[in-house]
Amino acid sequence: MFAKPFRVKSNTVMKGSDRRKLRADVSAAFPALSGDDVSALVPSKEELNVVKAYAHRGDAVTLYVLHKNPVFFEVEKHIYPTVYTLWRYPDTLPAFTTWPTVLQKLAGGADLMLPGVVVPSQGLPEVKQGDCCAITVVRNRAPVAVGTATMSTGEMQGLGMKGRGVSILHAYMDSLWAFGDKSGPPSIPAPHSEDCAEEECSDGDSTTDTCCPDLQELSLNQGETEQGEEHGNEDGGTEEEKSPQEQMDILLLQCFLHALKSKVKKSELPLLTSTFLRNHMFSCCPSGKQLDIKKSSYKKLSKFLHSMQQQHHLVEIKELSKGVESIVDVAWKHPELRSFCPPEESVSEEAPVDGSGDHDRPYHPPEITPLYVVSARLEPLFQDSQKRKGAVLSPEEVRTIITEYVKKNELVDEHNKNFININPALCDCLLEKSEYQEVEKLKWDDLFTRTMDKMQHSYKLLFPGQEPIIKKGQIEPINISVASRGSNKKVTLIKNLELYGIDPAAMATTLQHRVQASTVLNPVPGSKDRVLVQIQGNQVQQVGSILLDQYQIPRKYIQGLEKGQKPGKKK
Repeated sequence: MFAKPFRVKSNTVMKGSDRRKLRADVSAAFPALSGDDVSALVPSKEELNVVKAYAHRGDAVTLYVLHKNPVFFEVEKHIYPTVYTLWRYPDTLPAFTTWPTVLQKLAGGADLMLPGVVVPSQGLPEVKQGDCCAITVVRNRAPVAVGTATMSTGEMQGLGMKGRGVSILHAYMDSLWAFGDKSGPPSIPAPHSEDCAEEECSDGDSTTDTCCPDLQELSLNQGETEQGEEHGNEDGGTEEEKSPQEQMDILLLQCFLHALKSKVKKSELPLLTSTFLRNHMFSCCPSGKQLDIKKSSYKKLSKFLHSMQQQHHLVEIKELSKGVESIVDVAWKHPELRSFCPPEESVSEEAPVDGSGDHDRPYHPPEITPLYVVSARLEPLFQDSQKRKGAVLSPEEVRTIITEYVKKNELVDEHNKNFININPALCDCLLEKSEYQEVEKLKWDDLFTRTMDKMQHSYKLLFPGQEPIIKKGQIEPINISVASRGSNKKVTLIKNLELYGIDPAAMATTLQHRVQASTVLNPVPGSKDRVLVQIQGNQVQQVGSILLDQYQIPRKYIQGLEKGQKPGKKK
């Protein structure tokens, strides 16, 4: 849930009455905490803030922050402790144990798979499906993650410890942890930790020689167990001895070299640096890890690439257009690049999104799904389904919830089931004031249309092999326009290609070859990461043909096709 940064909506000091309610909720949810423990976590007079936020996928989350550290978070009326709380009270939750090398994968959003659970001599903790659980690592009782059990302990054992065991909500080193003081977990020795030879992996193998964490690696991909990775780094240090920033620097360099050696081709140069990162480096990030330049020592892509140019002499970077940098050359014979061996692990079986038109990596258009956000006005219609203000729903979910509301309140017209009787809640939520005395019934389609029109619009972009992206509003179409330059000269302008995963430089090259006209890339005014493609002449028909036929972009997402000299054949 917190693998990526979340958006804070509000941050206010908690009132006394709300503190009393929170103490009661915490006491009921976590019986292991004493009254003094709860009072220490939810004090009466010390600074305690309530933070309303939205996770990167749109989930509404409430954070309770004490002394600038989040101590609890609440999702859909369920409250969970953070790792900061569990470090103070490690016995709050039943805990499953795994290996230290799994930690970064948990922070990256992966769930804990049962084949990687370390079964102690006293057996697994007793849990039921949906119970809140903690995750610890061998030799340390300080929890590093919080989640919910996907099944009971008996079911886990009955399935031979195969499948997903714990659905992870929050982990050390994720964005919720980063919202606090970013301290590390304390060292809390596990009981009988010196008797490590008695512990077993869940597959039943003895681990007499596997007390060292770097001798065991887990894959948290669904249903699969990964082969062990290399034990430690070349300098003899294990991953845990390096800071998160140093680990991110190593991952950044690995993805950079992997992308140059396996993804980029000479024919693609010059290549926009933003496209290189989005379409090549991200696709080289190992499964379970998340590439985040802001968490590296470089902070910015441009600083990292200039380091690769000036210190490593691996690439040549130039500003071909004002404010737009491109990779113009790669030192293919550089010893560091030639000696690099890409890891065998593949992030996805799907081909990565690539707008270059290369036949080895075909472009796949994104799947675009309209989404609707529950507004304050419509919240009464969604309360029975536990959907509060800010909840993000698909059209199908909206229809299902509204249908259930109608049936529960017996609003279907007895004489004509195509109509719905308007009750006071529907009247307040859907009707205009001028309709209050006039409209008594609505057709089903009208009911759904009015509901969605009153909701806030957003959309989900899903590229093959990538995490879905949810954004507010409606997606902007690819815009094609024709402008005059000088005396009777025309140019065709194309923008918003990046929103659909299309490389503007690749589009410019394709157009240049097809119509034998010069092209220019310019930054879009007021935007930091969008590029405008400009080509001589009225080329709307050719641009439309490429977008519709080669890139398979639906016509409804292309604006300006009618401006061509000859209307193109409709797809």
